[in-house]
Amino acid sequence: MANIDKAFKAYDVRGVYGEDIDDDLAWKIGHAAAQFLRSQLSGYDRGQASSNRLVVGHDMRPSSPALLKSLIEGVTSSGAGCFDIGMCDTPMVYFAINHLQTCGGIQVTASHNPMQYNGFKVSGLKAKPIGEMSGLREIKHLVSTLRRMPESASLGGTQSVDLWQDYRRHVHKFLQLKRPMKVVVDASNGMGGKMMPLVFDDVPNLEIIKLNYEIGQGFSHPPDPLIAANLAQLQAAVKEHGADFGICLDGDADRCMFVDEAATIVRCDLMTALLAKHFLKDNPGAMVVYDLRSSHAVAEEIKAAGGVPRRERVGHAFMKKALAEGRGVFGGELSGHFYFRDNFNCDSGAIAFATALTVLSGQQAPLSELIAPLRRYASSGEINFSVPDKAAVLKQLQATYAKARSIDHLDGVTVEFDDWWFNVRASNTEPLLRLNLEARDKKRMDEKLAELGKILGKPVSH
Repeated sequence: MANIDKAFKAYDVRGVYGEDIDDDLAWKIGHAAAQFLRSQLSGYDRGQASSNRLVVGHDMRPSSPALLKSLIEGVTSSGAGCFDIGMCDTPMVYFAINHLQTCGGIQVTASHNPMQYNGFKVSGLKAKPIGEMSGLREIKHLVSTLRRMPESASLGGTQSVDLWQDYRRHVHKFLQLKRPMKVVVDASNGMGGKMMPLVFDDVPNLEIIKLNYEIGQGFSHPPDPLIAANLAQLQAAVKEHGADFGICLDGDADRCMFVDEAATIVRCDLMTALLAKHFLKDNPGAMVVYDLRSSHAVAEEIKAAGGVPRRERVGHAFMKKALAEGRGVFGGELSGHFYFRDNFNCDSGAIAFATALTVLSGQQAPLSELIAPLRRYASSGEINFSVPDKAAVLKQLQATYAKARSIDHLDGVTVEFDDWWFNVRASNTEPLLRLNLEARDKKRMDEKLAELGKILGKPVSH
């Protein structure tokens, strides 16, 4: 039997298939999500042709087809209809919701988790994220009240739709190659293995060296590109083939990490700063959103390019909301999520790749030279600490650094001094505090890391 309390997270539903997640839960989520999403429609939205339908899709995991079947039965038993777009990357579901003008959608995926996991990402009208504070709590309550009905109880219809050509055209709006490019793409044996050939094969002047495109049989390395060890294959291939750069996608291809032509990992906050200039050229004065773990270089570059920087909480729900409310043009997170106004404010690994190709093909300098001026501060990266009483430690940090130039609580606690700053925030799912620290130079950074270690304890590895 599924474990509802364990499976429902802050932003999605996820767990081990057969333990936390099962086909019965998939049916209940389909039914409950359809009820909730239809209840959110305004009178105007109800008048749209497809507003009584949901988009559904699934990733490459062996358990996904069975979960999708039960999910569809749940959706249709509520009276709603389904557009089934098949096996696809999560950003394609966001595209389909907007392209088909449905009341929302559900992707069956466990993103970067191991193969035995699976889950559900729920999106609302216009692909707005449905998290704990925006509907997932209500869906969880509805799930807890439901009993599965027989398949014959289905009231809505299901239509299979092939949107790959439409999706390709959409992504290519962000692509303009100005010279030949050779790139290595590591699909992590995830949905990039299906998406990349359908969207980027046969592009003139683009040579792609393919890594780990095989899907459904397991992972050559964990499909989480944020962990440096998982980029080793990509780095070796970039060197071997003399590529202009390389990317690694996560399991459901909504995140994208970069390495330069020398196979050096490029932090995603620095990619945000680089790509922001591209969008601000045609949108002077526009807002660019970045998460609060990012280097101070990001806000400085946005301002220098004539944009308005907006610092935001970590998490796609907060980033998308900020981008929409501020009518921003672009946003980026340290985790490899990149958000685009012209992609319904949603994140997309494919569009991040297309934009990088456009920017780099327009420059004669290699990626390493473009990034070098942005590495002007020493950054720790995200370091995790196991802390039993997270609230007490956050309180202690605030008291210890009470004389800082500024302290804020947008997400955890951020403390600023003239020549260094740090943010410590609590994990949503584990007894961990996550530290990001930046200083004017490495000596100062190391000194302050040691100082904070006396409060936070010993770091834990991934």
